[in-house]
Amino acid sequence: MSKEESGDSPRVSRRDFLFVAAAGSGAMIGAGVISTPARASNKVPQKAVSYQPTPKGAQRCDNCLFWQPPASCKLVQDPIAPSGWCTLYKKK
Repeated sequence: MSKEESGDSPRVSRRDFLFVAAAGSGAMIGAGVISTPARASNKVPQKAVSYQPTPKGAQRCDNCLFWQPPASCKLVQDPIAPSGWCTLYKKK
């Protein structure tokens, strides 16, 4: 009597099982990453960059490379004062 006739299924090796499990997990993670909507903002919190609403000498938000008028920054969460300052300051 052969294995097919007796109803026994062929054994799966540990290597094959682990390969299939890893591939399936990777596919699930990939699908989750792809289907996750992008965050509304990638900006850092003001506290994380020591933002202050007053200038630091001649360094002011409104003469920074990342400044976006009227009250925004490309890197730091809004609102930003034109006369503000943070550790990410970079002169235009």
